Amino acid sequence: MSETMFDIFVIGGGVNGCGIARDAAGRGLRVGLAEMDDLASATSSASTKLFHGGLRYLEYYKFRLVREALIEREVLLRNMPHISWPMRFVLPLHKDMRPAWLIRLGLFIYDHLGGRKILPATSTLDLTQDEAGQPLKPFLKKAFEYSDCWVQDSRLVVLNAVDAKARGAEIMTRTKVIAAKRRGDHWEVELDADGEYRMIRTRVLVNAAGPWVAHILHDTLKLDTREGVRLVRGSHIVIRKKFAHDRAYFFQGSDNRIIFAIPYEGDFTLIGTTDQDQGEDLSTPLCTQDEADYLRGFASEYFKEAVNPEDIVWTYSGTRPLYDDHASSATEATRDYVLSLNEDGAPLLSVFGGKITTYRKLAEAALAKLANHFNTLSDNWTATAALPGGDFAHDGAPRLIAALQADYPFLHPAQAQRLIRTYGTDAGKMLGEAKAATDLGEDFGAGLTASEVRWLCEHEFAVTAEDILWRRTKLGLHFTPEQAEKLQSWLAAQNGHESITKVS
Repeated sequence: MSETMFDIFVIGGGVNGCGIARDAAGRGLRVGLAEMDDLASATSSASTKLFHGGLRYLEYYKFRLVREALIEREVLLRNMPHISWPMRFVLPLHKDMRPAWLIRLGLFIYDHLGGRKILPATSTLDLTQDEAGQPLKPFLKKAFEYSDCWVQDSRLVVLNAVDAKARGAEIMTRTKVIAAKRRGDHWEVELDADGEYRMIRTRVLVNAAGPWVAHILHDTLKLDTREGVRLVRGSHIVIRKKFAHDRAYFFQGSDNRIIFAIPYEGDFTLIGTTDQDQGEDLSTPLCTQDEADYLRGFASEYFKEAVNPEDIVWTYSGTRPLYDDHASSATEATRDYVLSLNEDGAPLLSVFGGKITTYRKLAEAALAKLANHFNTLSDNWTATAALPGGDFAHDGAPRLIAALQADYPFLHPAQAQRLIRTYGTDAGKMLGEAKAATDLGEDFGAGLTASEVRWLCEHEFAVTAEDILWRRTKLGLHFTPEQAEKLQSWLAAQNGHESITKVS
């Protein structure tokens, strides 16, 4: 049994947990993090993939939440231009929905509330002339077009963990916290590391377990608290590409909800999301038939060609761990984060709720809340610190793609674009001294080579084919079951021969 003393130990390898670990490690604290599965294996890989202010939250007067998120969009764009980029959203005006003047007022506030500098302002579209109108029903004549941002959500989580490790944190994946007890001025934490027992000690414990945050409080830590979480399921469907342009759609529904239809992974369109109470069910959430039918019907109210059941190629769901504010409906429940500090002995900070857009601000707020428990704590630093591979200009991806193709002329243009949009300036490090495609080793499909797989295992905590195909990338959409099985068999063989050194 080995014991290690940390300053901060984080439970949970989602975006909030990894964001806090990175921030704390960058301030010189000794940080550990335990994730019972793979990084971003739950809620943080099941989002709608957007950095956005949350236009619809203005209807609920959540001005502070929206303003913080709008300001944060551009901070994040600068820090991770490889995995996040601007996207324009087309909001068709529907005579039976919110009036045009009200939407325009909301978009005016949206444009000006957050001090927008990079992103273009709202404009008006004539859908009878603009190509955005072509896939839509002909009664839709006019639309507003506004700006938000796309993000590769699970890569965001992984790169925060990678940077935390580079700054001294110990990241433990497939490691479950099985018990934790206060021992005077510190916590004693028991871990099950993929079947191997370990005990660590920490001055501060952070419960960032997402949907499991209440389970950790009540069952693992055995604390008597009334604080709870409202589990809300958000489901998405992915269909074959519905339109050719690169803009997304924002559709209003007669039930006062909204959905997005977003260009996705080149060949597809992503449609979501739903808001359904999950109850206390902590099992892997699934998109139900009713939810898929709801999303299809909703989108079909706008698209000229209906979305049929056979059009769906994939579905996914995530459980949002919202702070239980006793809102009347899942849609109205707050998306704001709540940080609860229990100082009845060694400190425990529990994280409830939050949006992917504000994860960095949440981490700063968490460290501010814990500042009194450390003799010295350096200033906030993450606002100007690029994530790994993101050290280039916010609009520099096209130049980087061209440079990668010049250095590696054997790359197909689409492959070069994918590599920059995945690894940024680290793409060249991953490709190394390769002079020809054959130097990259076996091609498992969709351009995924042995060199890339090795990089993901050695540098990004990947272990299984699922980690690689559905979280480090979304190449699973382009893989056959046989190709995925072949990749898994190759990984098992390589691990058996210890030729891949997994990060720890």
